[in-house]
Amino acid sequence: MNRPKSVLKEATDRSPHVQGAASFSKFMAVLQLIADAPGQLDISRLTKQAPYPRATIYRLVAALMAEGLVTQNAEDGTYRPGPRLLALASKTWESSDLRTIARSHLVALRDATDEVVHLAVPSNNDRMVYIDKIEGANRVQMKTSIGAQVELHSTSVGKAWLSGLPEDKLQEILHSLDLKKHTVNTFTDPFSLLEELRRSRERGYAVDNEENEPDILCIGSPIYNRNGEPVGTVSVSMPTYRHDSVRHRQFAKLVKDTAATISKELSLLP
Repeated sequence: MNRPKSVLKEATDRSPHVQGAASFSKFMAVLQLIADAPGQLDISRLTKQAPYPRATIYRLVAALMAEGLVTQNAEDGTYRPGPRLLALASKTWESSDLRTIARSHLVALRDATDEVVHLAVPSNNDRMVYIDKIEGANRVQMKTSIGAQVELHSTSVGKAWLSGLPEDKLQEILHSLDLKKHTVNTFTDPFSLLEELRRSRERGYAVDNEENEPDILCIGSPIYNRNGEPVGTVSVSMPTYRHDSVRHRQFAKLVKDTAATISKELSLLP
């Protein structure tokens, strides 16, 4: 999904009253482009998306790499967030109330299912970012990582979060999404997706039925704050060959119960 125009406009329109703010905004704009498309942009693609001279982009990327905020794949020249950026982000997640409260419940969910469990939060209303992941003992598991961003329309964590929104906010966000097709099962029609999200809202959980990756099925449920606003999601992911109707019912209930418990504890915070 491409959303650099709004990001870059915000960066370039910001008034540089603080010394160095304009330069910092350029760094952030380039870093945001790379973070939004990890492993997809090389220098050629980056120069097409960032509204700066090629020489400036070279300088910005070199500085980001020198600080460990960006790394480059030696084989194809593409960029992705670096270890220092992920380390800084993890410090924030470690201290977040949601991650702290959810941790023991995620472990219990993993123990009950022996499948991969994720905790995700929305990022700028067009993606979800994984802030925790607990793996099961099975050798074949979904390959994801903490800090990875995924799209809303094709994942259980994204669809679960969307399903928890009020109807007006849901439709507002849907109109802004690029419903990119990932598999034959991906919802690319906004009206069909809206109906699916309404069904998800009614049953309390969303399903990614090989919509983001072939052979992977995920079940996710929204986590709410004390105001009834969805602030995150919890999910269980498994290969389709380990999924059947019995496990589906069991896992859906476990995911819903886990999300409800986390929501309850989150609402008790002062």
